[in-house]
Amino acid sequence: MGHLFKITSQSSDVLLDMRLIDLKDTLPEGFIPIQETIDTKEPALRKKRLCVRLGLRLATETAVCDIQIQGKFKHTCPHYTCIGELNNMDILYRMGNVHPSTETAIYNSMPNTTRQIPAALPTSPYRRSTSRPDSESSSLYTISAMDDVPFTISEKFPRTPEEMQQVNLMGITIKSLAEIEEEYEYNFSTEHSIGTSLPPRPTQS
Repeated sequence: MGHLFKITSQSSDVLLDMRLIDLKDTLPEGFIPIQETIDTKEPALRKKRLCVRLGLRLATETAVCDIQIQGKFKHTCPHYTCIGELNNMDILYRMGNVHPSTETAIYNSMPNTTRQIPAALPTSPYRRSTSRPDSESSSLYTISAMDDVPFTISEKFPRTPEEMQQVNLMGITIKSLAEIEEEYEYNFSTEHSIGTSLPPRPTQS
């Protein structure tokens, strides 16, 4: 039996539900597919599709807190729900209470008329529009922490070649083309003098 992951108290999203469906089945409403692994970018599953439904931590009281994979014929642990079988292994999950956070306390203290966040989100910000083809909507959309961050070069770095200074890296001095030509200039005067001092070659009559 192997643990995949456990819910943490730092994330703002929680896992509300899981489904294991065939590749040809329609994606359930409100679910997003797990297409590939995060580290190697390989397909997560080859014969099935694992779908999950996410929601905000501050808007729910229970969520998936543990996922287990065990042999198909082993005894199912109490309070675990089996979502299906893959390669003779059962995939199970267990629901648990969501630990309250500061955001949850603020949300619960708000009047009902000011609560704009539903308890269970039918759609996720990570899911594409359902009006697009299923092959496109099934791709997972993620937002990087570097998105919309402008990239500029610091003012302390020179921008023109004229402002560049000589750099000495491990005793190696970087020189310009003019400096190299001046240092290694060679006029071939010795070769020319030898050529003029040689006797003329005899001519054939």
